[in-house]
Amino acid sequence: MKKVLFLALAAASFTFASCDTKTENAQENAAENVEEAGEVKADAMEEAADSTRDAAENTSDAMEDAADATPSTTTPAATTTH
Repeated sequence: MKKVLFLALAAASFTFASCDTKTENAQENAAENVEEAGEVKADAMEEAADSTRDAAENTSDAMEDAADATPSTTTPAATTTH
């Protein structure tokens, strides 16, 4: 009977020892909030970088299109026949 009682008390003490305190929970929640805020900021920075990259590509494409549409003003090289 003593063994059963001892095992029951040991199991109960492990159960209480594994419970988080309010302070622990508050600290874990604060850490999770900091992590989440960092992820939101990183996502916003990635979106801004994507927008900048897209704008640069669009500008480059427009410049290339304008260059293709402009007729050449150089004179072609003279050809010689022998």
